[in-house]
Amino acid sequence: MRKIRVLIIEDSAFMRKLITDLLSEDQQIDVVGFARNGKESIEKVIKYKPDVVTLDIEMPIMNGLDSLQIIMEECPTPVIMLSSSTSQGAENTLLAMQFGAFDFIAKPSGNSSLNLHEIKEELKGKIRVAWVTNVNLLQKKPLIKKQQMPYNPIYSKIEPRKKEVIIPDSFGEVAKIIAIGTSTGGPRALQCVLSNLPSSIDAPILIVQHMPAGFTKSLANRLNTICNIHVKEAEDGEPLKKGTAYIAPGGFHLTVKKVGLELRVALEQTSLRNGHRPSVDSLFESISQLSGYSIIAVIMTGMGSDGSKGLITLKNRTSVVSIAESEVSSIVFGMPKAAIATNLVDVVEEVENIAHEIVKYC
Repeated sequence: MRKIRVLIIEDSAFMRKLITDLLSEDQQIDVVGFARNGKESIEKVIKYKPDVVTLDIEMPIMNGLDSLQIIMEECPTPVIMLSSSTSQGAENTLLAMQFGAFDFIAKPSGNSSLNLHEIKEELKGKIRVAWVTNVNLLQKKPLIKKQQMPYNPIYSKIEPRKKEVIIPDSFGEVAKIIAIGTSTGGPRALQCVLSNLPSSIDAPILIVQHMPAGFTKSLANRLNTICNIHVKEAEDGEPLKKGTAYIAPGGFHLTVKKVGLELRVALEQTSLRNGHRPSVDSLFESISQLSGYSIIAVIMTGMGSDGSKGLITLKNRTSVVSIAESEVSSIVFGMPKAAIATNLVDVVEEVENIAHEIVKYC
């Protein structure tokens, strides 16, 4: 099997050596070169034509964000950002996602040089997935419109199950909940979907985006500036309101509890699910316990299978319409594929059409 050719772009000589040593432990990965700054990174990408690039954001001469944009324009390559969890680091990471980065790794807190061993398996796993991703999808700009998009159905190669979607009468009167789960490629997908939902949407929106602590608040703030609905990081105990999207904070499972007549956010730090906290399965299983509410469950781009078990629980216990992102638009067709494999997905759509589907059933 051909090895995955990786270019490391990092201004610290110590970090370059450490990352090289970590990746060299994997027989499938070959570190083909290094770059010490953004300007040099462009030259090396053109020279070596690597399969995957790891890119630090803070570098001399030209920073990682500027070099990323040039790389994606002149020599499109899957790029994994190495990012700090500071407020500024999180903001820059989200910009990198917008500019076409495949994904990011949060540098460990404290002595990041020594603690980088903590995230080596995550880094190697993302390199393997980045290698096989469609780089053309990374170049595609998220579609944002302030008005509802016209319906233009484009179906994926994988068909949803052959059954009529029956919307119960309760959808018109009883409270509704929209629950969305996503991972790799999620920030761009969420930008596309949430920015096309009307402020009058008749339901709260609960979102699990696999991200570490320190990044989800910046994601919520950025989405809030471009959406008609209100987008925020979820806070423990707050009541759910229609027209508001609540993003699970990194490090916490997002669940819902009924207190009197209100639904309230309940954040939990119980065990990881599918290697994640927050977990889509935890969210779906939580809302499956609520009676008298109709659910719209959405699973979009991401590695792994998080959300598929929760979807089974939802379908067994409550009224739910399930939507999965199609392979055509998924940066990583893992989570949607696993959901579709349950044969419980009602609608399979490209990300550009998911907002329309949500509005149709809400």
